[in-house]
Amino acid sequence: LWVQGQNTHGMLGQNNIVDYSSPVQIPGTTWKQASSSFTTWSATKTDGTLWVWGPNGYGELGINQPTNAHRSSPTQIPGTTWSYTDNSGSSTFAVKTDGTLWSWGNNENGELGLGNKTDYSSPKQIPGTTWSTVAANKQSVMATRTDGTLWMWGDNPSGVLGQNNTNDYSSPRQVPGTSWTDTISFGYNCCGAIRTDGTLWLWGNGADGSLAHGANTNRSSPIQVPGTTWSKIVMGGNRGAGLKTDGTLWVWGNGSKGSLGLNQP
Repeated sequence: LWVQGQNTHGMLGQNNIVDYSSPVQIPGTTWKQASSSFTTWSATKTDGTLWVWGPNGYGELGINQPTNAHRSSPTQIPGTTWSYTDNSGSSTFAVKTDGTLWSWGNNENGELGLGNKTDYSSPKQIPGTTWSTVAANKQSVMATRTDGTLWMWGDNPSGVLGQNNTNDYSSPRQVPGTSWTDTISFGYNCCGAIRTDGTLWLWGNGADGSLAHGANTNRSSPIQVPGTTWSKIVMGGNRGAGLKTDGTLWVWGNGSKGSLGLNQP
């Protein structure tokens, strides 16, 4: 596992706060999957362990320590059955092999999915035992279950929770449908998901064409992008990228500084 860039509060996991402009290795050779939305990192290893490092402003490291207890080296969360993790920078989420979903850290808008707005500095279980995967942005969360359902909660700007409204929710709410895959992605205030029939659906903030439907309007319910052979989706800021089964790559949304790779300003 390799990282580079800014290292405030040790978020590069090098046991220091030195910035690096070239990749540096995080100790270990059994890393499986890692996530960092902003500053805090969480990562799993092949032995089922979960590790965190970086700033701890809201208890997002999950180590039951004061909010100023930052970590500049990977620190283990108890347990050996962690399978997947994602974090928003101030909140952290992880799924275990038994299908349980856990959250901790900042809970200002109910993004921990626990039915309240209390911050937690150690993992707390979200009800249910059939969770499959999870994705988070700053204060909103989406997760799938093994029955093909999609659930969302937290802050709801621009209708990003897909509930046909802009109400915040502190507990999981189902997005209509039962054929969602684990291929989901959260941008800033927009998100996307792929269904088992290969269709791609986007919703939330439509600024700069981020929802790929020919307008800059917001959508509080999923809207389909043309095509039925989508296989991957990545949302970020007010832009998105999708991969089709024929290997073609498609982009849309804000292209500032050439970020869409189209050889345009």
